[in-house]
Amino acid sequence: MGQRFANAPRWIWSYLAAAVVYLAIVVIAAGAGSFQTFSIALQFATFFVIAGLGQMLVITAGPGNIDLSIPGVMTLAGYLATGAMHGSNAGLLSGLALGLLVGLGAGLFNLALIRLLRIPPMVGTLASGFIYQSAAIAYSSHAVTQPSPLLAAFTSGRVLGVSAMTVLFILLTAACAVGLQRTRAGRAVLALGQNRRAASLAGFRVGGALSLVYLASGLLAAIAGILLAAYSGGASLDMAREYLLMSIAVVVIGGTSIAGGDPAPPGLWGSAMLLGLLVTMLNLLHMPEGVRLIATGGVIIGVLAVATPQGP
Repeated sequence: MGQRFANAPRWIWSYLAAAVVYLAIVVIAAGAGSFQTFSIALQFATFFVIAGLGQMLVITAGPGNIDLSIPGVMTLAGYLATGAMHGSNAGLLSGLALGLLVGLGAGLFNLALIRLLRIPPMVGTLASGFIYQSAAIAYSSHAVTQPSPLLAAFTSGRVLGVSAMTVLFILLTAACAVGLQRTRAGRAVLALGQNRRAASLAGFRVGGALSLVYLASGLLAAIAGILLAAYSGGASLDMAREYLLMSIAVVVIGGTSIAGGDPAPPGLWGSAMLLGLLVTMLNLLHMPEGVRLIATGGVIIGVLAVATPQGP
């Protein structure tokens, strides 16, 4: 039995931990609204997964690769998109286009810092994130943000009790998992993360693979920001504050190797649900924010300790 658990996929532990926390919530709430609690947690987890999916691709590209600009991109994209929509369906396409351009532009700018100026990704993306956040602050001083009714309805709409947005991004996560294993671009990202020199000698375009993951991260961060702003009824300057660490936490807890070359797309959902349910449980217990942060950190450490193979 112990050997069987030792051979289990790394990402399975996030699902087991999420199940334990959910059962604790059911006990605390005496079963009241248990399905509704699960459904709401899954809906909020979707935002973590969207941002985490881009972060996972970046981390998979090898040691040192990380995108710390995600919160800034989310905030700026959310502001510009919902600001252009003006609460009208007529502005939906232009708002979406503007928000996605923010993500694409952020990805290109991050690439320029990393590949052309040779700035380490951690430093470069952290600095660019401050620029995007500052731009959002400047824009917010004279902007009125209100999402398109159609987009707002999409973020809150449900199919058989499950968020339609969640269903869409479960499919996208599955497509990403297949693409990483079965497309040349995906295999190039994996090879780059495992050994950059070997990937180059094998004929993979390592520069192209690196560009792909940072562009994907920028676009996914923009999508997360647009949808979060639409769900919230408009953008706010602190709406993506927690995503700096959460976008990394869902990746690492979900089983993706921080050393690169070994992603775990299924684990994103387990870890996102774990974090979402944990916050729900602590709120039910009326815990202050400091205690919630300590408990969240403890759970993260515990899951990582169990999921990480031990040496001899």
